[in-house]
Amino acid sequence: MSLLFNIGFLEINFVDFLDILLVTILLFKLYKLIRGSVALKIFVGYLALYLLYLVVKATEMELLSSILGQFMGVGVLAAIILFQQEIRKFLLLIGKSTNFSELSMWHWFNNKNHHRNEWDPNPILEAMKSLGGTNMGALIVISKDDDLRFFVETGDLLDAQISKRLLLSVFYKNSPLHDGALIIHKGRIVAARCILPVSENQEIPATMGLRHRAAIGITEITNSVVLVVSEETGQMSFVRSGKIYHNLSSLEIRKLLREYFTGETETEKPEVKVTPSKELQTDEKQKATDQVESA
Repeated sequence: MSLLFNIGFLEINFVDFLDILLVTILLFKLYKLIRGSVALKIFVGYLALYLLYLVVKATEMELLSSILGQFMGVGVLAAIILFQQEIRKFLLLIGKSTNFSELSMWHWFNNKNHHRNEWDPNPILEAMKSLGGTNMGALIVISKDDDLRFFVETGDLLDAQISKRLLLSVFYKNSPLHDGALIIHKGRIVAARCILPVSENQEIPATMGLRHRAAIGITEITNSVVLVVSEETGQMSFVRSGKIYHNLSSLEIRKLLREYFTGETETEKPEVKVTPSKELQTDEKQKATDQVESA
């Protein structure tokens, strides 16, 4: 291997530099994953206990060293038990980032199945507009690849064709199925009243409720998108890869869904156009008239 530089008696080559870089990235990702959670405190406590073990072993305290040594001997197993949720989330993130369905070769090989994802989103968009107009909340998960079986099993199986009336019935306030998420896969409603993981991202504004946090959480660990109707404001939102786009129109949601199914690059947050109220428009016209008359 080609030698890059020396640090005293240490010889650093390209492989060593790449090894350090990869370990640094891994530790940084691990820190971001457990930041702000109880797992970080457990990790610090475990690290402090390990440092204590090294000190005890160096000072040759045999009894204490033997006790701590027994605990450190099962350190890997203890770490798996203590950090099972974080390890599972980390593996889900790796699985999501190495999604073979995004590879062009896989698209060519699996081209015969592409027509299954081609379905009409009009019933969903019309239902969302009706729900937003009456301030009824909705949480709709759409997946083109993964069947999300783990989350489907937490709800009630439907296996029904998508229709506006069915969606309105599910998310009606007095419906027993309205509390939870509705999952759509391959153009069919798979299940309703499903439980989604809530995102632990500390940067999410406090104004967002559990419905939006759950929408962000499922898109952080799966390659799915979520449509949300706010129960408070009636606004429609689109969530993908942990990013939420607020106050969208049906046309903008349709465009984002098309990009999701065709595999195009993600669109930046659409510009939200705010239409002034009639009173504001009247005031602006009056001010313009007064300026013309004064001139």
